[in-house]
Amino acid sequence: MRIDSLTLRSFRNYGDQTVRFDPRCNVIFGENAQGKTNLLEALVYLSCGKSPRARTDKEMIAFDADSAFLSAKVFARERDFTVTAELYRGKRRKLTVNKVAAKNASALSEVYNTVFFCPEDLYLIREGAAERRKFMDTALCQLRPRYAQALAAYNKAYEHKTRILRDSEERPDLLEILPDFNEQMVRYGALLIHYRSQFAAKIGEYGALHHRECSGTREELTVSYETVSSVTDPAGDIAQITMELRQHMEKHQLAERASRLCLSGPHKDDLLVEINGRSAKQFASQGQVRTAALSMKLAEREIYKNVVGEYPVLLLDDVLSELDPRRQEFVLNRISGGQVFITCCEDDRLAELLGGKVFRVEQGFIDS
Repeated sequence: MRIDSLTLRSFRNYGDQTVRFDPRCNVIFGENAQGKTNLLEALVYLSCGKSPRARTDKEMIAFDADSAFLSAKVFARERDFTVTAELYRGKRRKLTVNKVAAKNASALSEVYNTVFFCPEDLYLIREGAAERRKFMDTALCQLRPRYAQALAAYNKAYEHKTRILRDSEERPDLLEILPDFNEQMVRYGALLIHYRSQFAAKIGEYGALHHRECSGTREELTVSYETVSSVTDPAGDIAQITMELRQHMEKHQLAERASRLCLSGPHKDDLLVEINGRSAKQFASQGQVRTAALSMKLAEREIYKNVVGEYPVLLLDDVLSELDPRRQEFVLNRISGGQVFITCCEDDRLAELLGGKVFRVEQGFIDS
């Protein structure tokens, strides 16, 4: 899959511009705060309807505008597509695929996929569990539309339950509707666990291969999925997971009401990352952490390839400058076969090395 062109109007610091890309490698260079990351953000948004940076759509609209427009011409699954997004202040966005209104963001993911890698991801291992859940959710929402729907429904039920527990002392009558939201969290949570378990297993499989090679066969990476303790087989039958989740939640009812917190469910899931049998979060060096994170992100790309049949569009946002020469070479040797976008502060001949085009970004203007 590839992005042939991108049109932006009043998106972040971009005025009105269309740029055409190379099907192989596109190097985007320029000084800091000129718009390099904004361009990659637009490509991510059109692939899944979510920004890797902004919490709300209005954050991406230029300060002097009431709306923003994004459009990409894409070739994927042996077809041509035009994907557009119109963002507004104060009203709902409009998403279209080939001029037909998209029912939801999952419709965009059925066109093309992206793997976005930024410097913050190099510390994926050191961060809290929320970052590793976000890593799983971002990938699975693009890969599995059913997962995206289940995640949205689970989060909504979780928010309702949290409010009920929080307000129950003043409004004890709210507890009467608590079982309804418990059941929703159980049903949708079982789906999340099922898909996350399979994804984590593949991340562990492919990540171990990458890490072993990058470390010169000196280190062994393992990735394990951690979820609700009562779930005996996270990759097993969804009905069984649902039953075990329900039993676990029932056991924690009194504790939840006493603490007024949701104590049970996959909103606490995590990935346990180990190097040579020891926790990477606690014991790994900075170099080991970076190698593990690189291996996991490259593993994510392999999963897309195996599920979809094509490499996703790979977006490297100033990652190479954060790596030593050995790790830079490791990454560059593994990004062939699909379209790649690389941002950097200087034109360091990456396009010449990989074969592609160079674009300079200055104050929201792209010059090729």
